[in-house]
This record gives sequence, C-alpha cells and structure tokens, in this order.
Amino acid sequence: MSASLLRLPTGPVDLRGLPTDATPDFAHGKTAGKVALAELGPRLGELQERLFSEHTTEHPRSVLLVLQGMDTSGKGGVLRHTLGLVDPQGLRITSFKAPTAQEREHDFLWRIRRALPGPGLIGVFDRSHYEDVLAARVRGLAPLEEIERRYAAINDFEAELLAAGTTVVKCMLHISADTQRERLLERLDRPDKHWKFTPGDIDDRQLWPAYRAAYETALERTNTEVAPWHVVPSDRKWYRNLAVGRLLLDALEGLAPTWPPARYDVAEQRRRLLHEADPDPDPDPDPDPEGSAA
Repeated sequence: MSASLLRLPTGPVDLRGLPTDATPDFAHGKTAGKVALAELGPRLGELQERLFSEHTTEHPRSVLLVLQGMDTSGKGGVLRHTLGLVDPQGLRITSFKAPTAQEREHDFLWRIRRALPGPGLIGVFDRSHYEDVLAARVRGLAPLEEIERRYAAINDFEAELLAAGTTVVKCMLHISADTQRERLLERLDRPDKHWKFTPGDIDDRQLWPAYRAAYETALERTNTEVAPWHVVPSDRKWYRNLAVGRLLLDALEGLAPTWPPARYDVAEQRRRLLHEADPDPDPDPDPDPEGSAA
C-alpha cells in the first residue's frame, strides 16, 4: 500500500470528490485486510522499540499521529486495532475535548504543547489542535480573524515540531453521512454502545455541510510539505485501520531508528557477571533435606 495514494494534493479541497469507501492499493477484502494489519505488528513493534531506545541518546526523536474526522469516523477503532499492535509503554495517547476554563485562559496551542510525546514516544491525538479551526469555526467559538491567524500558527507549530525531531503524521478519517447514520443507529441498537451516543450527535448531523466546508478550508490551508495531510477512506473499518498502520509504518521506516551503542565496556561487564561471587549464598545449607531417621 503506497502512502502517496492517500496523501492530499496541494490546492483547493473538495471532500465530496474523494471517495469514502475506496480501498486504494489494496485489491483484497476484509479478511485479507485484517490479516495484512496483523502482519504489520512485528515490524511496527520492532521500529517502535528502536525509537523508544533512542530516548537514551543525545538526539532523541518522536512521532505524532494526528487523527481527525467526523463523529463515528473511527478514531477509537484505530487506537484499539492499529495502535494496539505496539507496546503501550511507548505510546502517549491524548483525547481532546472542549477546552477547560484553565485552557481557555491560554493560547489554543498551550494545551497541545503540554500533550506532545516525549523523547522516543509515539504520540497520538484523538482530535487535536484542528478542533480550534473546525468546531471553533462551525460553532462560532472564536472570531473569524482569530481562526484565520490559527491556520498560520498551526503551520509554524508543526514546522517547529519537525525541526525539534518530531515527525507529524496527519490523518483525516473520511466517512460519508450515510455511514455515520448507520454507525449511530448501531449505537442505539446495542446496549453495550449506548454510552457512546448522545442526542447531540443527531443535532450535529444538521451541521454536516458546515463541518465539511471547515474541513476543506483547514486541509487546504495546513497541507504543508513538512506536515502533509492524508485522507483515509473510512467507511470500511478494516481498510481504515490498515491504512493508518501503513502510514505509521512508513513514518517509522523513514526515521530508520537504530539501537543506541552501549555506554560501557560490554566485554568487561560480561566478565564481571561470569566471575562474580554468589550474591545470595545459602548461609546454612541442609545436608539432609529429606530428614534423617533417629
């Protein structure tokens, strides 16, 4: 699967012209797709561990995976099925909700900076700083002048991240309104999914055209060379999970992390272990563990 097929071209964006149910560069079906995702696991795990080991070096790096999409597009599913393939110790996952009173006292990027992955980690944003040019625009939560400023601020911020050693992988999980209706109905039909549903989800569907327009503007204005957007067809859950896994794998392979060299004399430490005195000797060994007859 080629990441270039999912990369958004520069210029104006028309999401209605981008399919939500396609499977670019994968001609097989659901079963094969799930197998292909599982097969990514060993390589993803190895590269993640190598990246994590770099936190002990002078120039550690990190990866930030940004997941954006309409409600039910599958951000949680990607976390479970794709990020579930790697060691959770190497992940930092942050889900962004409406900003708190404290967060509103600061610039919109303040809370984002506080959630960035540390050295050697893969950070995952379930929603992100893009909410501040998406929901904020649709719901009028900030003046238009401020939203316009934020596009440039985001581009500068992501360029800063790259310069500091963080690779940014941005995925827009692209679903249709019909698919969203099906997934909302499933949440209503299944008691184990009722907790995922709120009546406001139906109200938000009336804002679909406004959200689409906000996404189109945000995608066009922040689709940069250092942090390009990838539009992932997400009507098919299995393909969405596989595609994001492939994008993450490509990013890690591009970094080509290596195991850091030992900062000690390996041969000397081996010699010490082989010739050490018993660190836990038995002070009073029993010569007759079965007991002796009187």
